[in-house]
Amino acid sequence: MLNFASASQVYLACGSTDMRKSIDGLAAIVQEQFALSPFSTAWFVFCNRRRDKLKILHWDHASFWLYYRRLERGTFQWPAGGSSPLSLTQRELRWLLDGLSPEQRQAHPAISPEVAI
Repeated sequence: MLNFASASQVYLACGSTDMRKSIDGLAAIVQEQFALSPFSTAWFVFCNRRRDKLKILHWDHASFWLYYRRLERGTFQWPAGGSSPLSLTQRELRWLLDGLSPEQRQAHPAISPEVAI
């Protein structure tokens, strides 16, 4: 099960990624194309061309986790291609996994409580 609290940062690989790639291939993309460390606490999210499968690469202290999700119907709201990854919040990633666009205009805005003096 995904533990969203463990993600310090979420990076989305825009465009499509070959889903035949496993941990080593995806870590190479993170390091070579994104110029980021795959050993960070960030999550790296990749999607296929048909936008019905995605993989999340995550380093956890001593090993990699590779999460895989396949939709039986529908597609993910995935951004078009680009050379640099898109930075998302955990909340936007949850929207994306639920089939929504990361730029939800109907969502309640994030509110941080203010302490009354």
